[in-house]
Amino acid sequence: MATHVKIIAVLFIIGGVLLLAGAFFTPLVLGALAAVVGASDAEGAAVGAAVLGFTGVAMSVVLGLLALPNLICGWGLLRFRRWARILGIVLAAIALTKFPIGTAFGVYALVILFKAETEALFS
Repeated sequence: MATHVKIIAVLFIIGGVLLLAGAFFTPLVLGALAAVVGASDAEGAAVGAAVLGFTGVAMSVVLGLLALPNLICGWGLLRFRRWARILGIVLAAIALTKFPIGTAFGVYALVILFKAETEALFS
């Protein structure tokens, strides 16, 4: 069971890193798009550029905040912390809504994290 818990931990960390990458690249892409829109002479271009810039920053913050629980859970699961198992169950249940890959991961994580053998690892 320890191997399965480590696999789940690594998958949580990979998911967190991907969310952090999205948090980094989203404002870059939307900022570049805002520059293109702002450079045009169309009416409302300045407003559109401002909205795109704000959206990029807001999405960056949201993606960064979504990455933190995944990274923290992965770290805790690798060290077999009791709170990480509970956080992993919560995050796996949330992942069930992300069809199809998140659903498969959520089912796998829930099956492993609810086993009595796994619970004994976290005692």
